Amino acid sequence: MTTHPTDPSVSSSLRAQLETLTTEAFRSELSEIDRLPTLEIAQIMNGEDATVATAVAEQLPRIAAAIDGTAERMARGGRLIYAGAGTAGRLGVLDASECPPTFNTAPGQVLGLIAGGPSALVTAVEGAEDSKEMAAADLDELELRAEDTVVGISASGRTPYAIGAVEHAHDGYGALTIGLSCNADSALAAAADHGIEVVVGPELLTGSTRLKAGTAQKLVLNMLSTLTMIRLGKTYGNLMVDVRASNDKLRARSRRIVALATGAPDDEIEAALAATDGEVKNAILTLLGDVDGPTAARLLAESGGHLRAALKSATRTP
Repeated sequence: MTTHPTDPSVSSSLRAQLETLTTEAFRSELSEIDRLPTLEIAQIMNGEDATVATAVAEQLPRIAAAIDGTAERMARGGRLIYAGAGTAGRLGVLDASECPPTFNTAPGQVLGLIAGGPSALVTAVEGAEDSKEMAAADLDELELRAEDTVVGISASGRTPYAIGAVEHAHDGYGALTIGLSCNADSALAAAADHGIEVVVGPELLTGSTRLKAGTAQKLVLNMLSTLTMIRLGKTYGNLMVDVRASNDKLRARSRRIVALATGAPDDEIEAALAATDGEVKNAILTLLGDVDGPTAARLLAESGGHLRAALKSATRTP
């Protein structure tokens, strides 16, 4: 017979599990925090937040290894797919949604899955995080491939949806898997090829993992996507040369990026962008490599989109 989460035996088991998690630990020294002045509470919370970057720093070698593995697969046409429930899932969707305007990623190249589907972004879907089968079905719907990378995200490191995603991606497809959690010795990290455990300690509010744990996850996801895109040639130095100019702000940013990269006057920048249909990377290549728009497009295609390599080729182009 299938048990229900409200059964006493299940509730007792879950309580026992939660009591072993650092992210769920109760801090008795904060038991009267609600009686403190607002400024003092804010100072305490700010001090707690300041410890997150240090916890992330301890995981940098693992993060870097995961990024290198991800970039290698994406260079072969793979996708980056985040999977999580609740706050963790929302953070994955957020990071994925920022990649097209920032790095001009192709549709579906970076994706975020949240337990319960898109409606769970704004409304809790009861029980969705408890299903490994739901995670497997969501990945199957994407027609996962061995070249893909799946990142399971879970503060506790025990969320079935995140673990199920990692297990199914690895066992069913041979995809690269990353497990991001905020507790040591987590089931999620054990299931993944790359386990990243950012142990930030107990939260200001007991068990509220949208706080330090959420901040830690956001920092790591920033690294995973940004550094992967750097490795894929989506930047030139620290300039976002693959930015998609989809609104006035981004069009202004595009012109500024070309100016910073080339030092060219405004009229030459406008001409270069016009000759390359507004493609920033191509415009830079026409100016620095002294080639026309079609040649810039060809050289970038031949270099896999890496501007520095295309510039070297341009200097050898008769």
